[in-house]
Amino acid sequence: MQIEVVKSKIHRVTVTGADLNYIGSITIDEALLEASNIIEGEKVNIVNINNGERFETYAIKGAKNSGEITLNGPAARKVHKGDIIIIMSYARMDFEKAKTFKPWLVFPNEKDNSLK
Repeated sequence: MQIEVVKSKIHRVTVTGADLNYIGSITIDEALLEASNIIEGEKVNIVNINNGERFETYAIKGAKNSGEITLNGPAARKVHKGDIIIIMSYARMDFEKAKTFKPWLVFPNEKDNSLK
């Protein structure tokens, strides 16, 4: 049996931009992608702490150590600059393996999205 578990989580980052006219996705600082083991193009779920919105999109790489967290395309309507969000990705795995799997959890500084 396979189940879906949290693979990666970037907990409480601040949205730095929202670009409605971009083709879609979320731009994430490359350092945060590396720390969380999320790859470019990977499907991610977004939870907006400020308004309760929950949605999914895919990750694209932003400049390393820039602190950038920009929602693009239609997702830009679900956030405002300054909102606090959680970014999560999931993986399917064997039930027994899932019991011992440890996800990549990242807790950046909310003020500038840098790694602590």
